[in-house]
Amino acid sequence: MSDKPLAGRVAVVTGASSGLGRRFAHVLSDAGAAVALMARRTDRLESEVAAIGAKGGRAVAIPLDVEDVAAIGPALDAAQDALGSISILVNNAGVGGDGMAMDMSVETFDQTFAVNVRGVYFGAVEAAKRMIASGVAERGEARIINIASIAAFNQLPGLSVYCASKAACASLTKGLAREWARPRIAVNAICPGYIETEINSDWFATEGGQKQIKGFPRRRLMDEDVLDEALLMLAGRRAHFITGTLISLDDGQTL
Repeated sequence: MSDKPLAGRVAVVTGASSGLGRRFAHVLSDAGAAVALMARRTDRLESEVAAIGAKGGRAVAIPLDVEDVAAIGPALDAAQDALGSISILVNNAGVGGDGMAMDMSVETFDQTFAVNVRGVYFGAVEAAKRMIASGVAERGEARIINIASIAAFNQLPGLSVYCASKAACASLTKGLAREWARPRIAVNAICPGYIETEINSDWFATEGGQKQIKGFPRRRLMDEDVLDEALLMLAGRRAHFITGTLISLDDGQTL
């Protein structure tokens, strides 16, 4: 097997300025894909593009706030202009949406769904349009990978809004996979367990967070590299028979 299985492919990663998005961009680049990194924090994107370039990869930084639906299509067009036809979209951008129900503000509720659901939906729609128009879909190379969560299936304390948004993301994944089955666009989701990121690091540093970790069967958080193989499988050429699948990777945290 080639050590660059995604050579010749173009990938887009949203929320790529830090955490899992940053990791996904590097993993896809290391596998041979040209990568468009998208996020609000463009200063961070530029440093990651430079790091990918230093390893011999091709990457561009494109500013995008997925809350701004009107900006999604132009951002994808910019990626195609710079790198070529998009064949892989990783809908990674997300927000925490934490808070008890009686304390939840309308603004936090709306932002959580705007990023975690609306941004995913219209990101997928805009990418699918371009995958069909370019012929990528007809060749069986179109991949949309949504980053959901174990919160899609489990009610986590103090995270009712976040859980609802991730359940919606999982449902959208299946719905779009069915709708785009004949155009041959594979739509799948990865549902990670707890991995320490900027979204949750403050919580896990607290006494309550440490207590939660001790409640996991293996009493640990997952490392950010544990999703690499699933990402590459769903992005890969042989994944044209995988669609509408939700892959949970949680180190047994939900057992």
